[in-house]
Amino acid sequence: MPVEPVHTPDAPDAIGTYSQAVRSGDWVFLSGQIPLDPQTMQMVEGDMQAQIRRVFDNLSAVAGASGGSLADCIKLTVYLTDLNHFPLVNEVMAEYFSEPYPARAAVGVAALPKGAAVEMDAILNLRA
Repeated sequence: MPVEPVHTPDAPDAIGTYSQAVRSGDWVFLSGQIPLDPQTMQMVEGDMQAQIRRVFDNLSAVAGASGGSLADCIKLTVYLTDLNHFPLVNEVMAEYFSEPYPARAAVGVAALPKGAAVEMDAILNLRA
């Protein structure tokens, strides 16, 4: 099955040797997104909720460019430099997802690119 790169100007450009996402058939693998503003490529200003929203907005834009949406997400991985922010992830996630929720993992990490406090990646299945 061919692999197609996915790109949208509505999410931050890749800052390395990777694609925003790749699609293979009905499967889409979204690369990690941090709270970068896609217009300025700078970290968003504001509190942790604003940062989490920006990450979900970035993931949503890439999902849309693949032909899907966050409703097609079957697996979400959340990386946090402070796991005390996990309740905020749950709170903001409820604004972007409805049941059935995707499978999810939360991982505490020492550091993230550009000093971000949160990063997320996702797997979509674009079912008919």
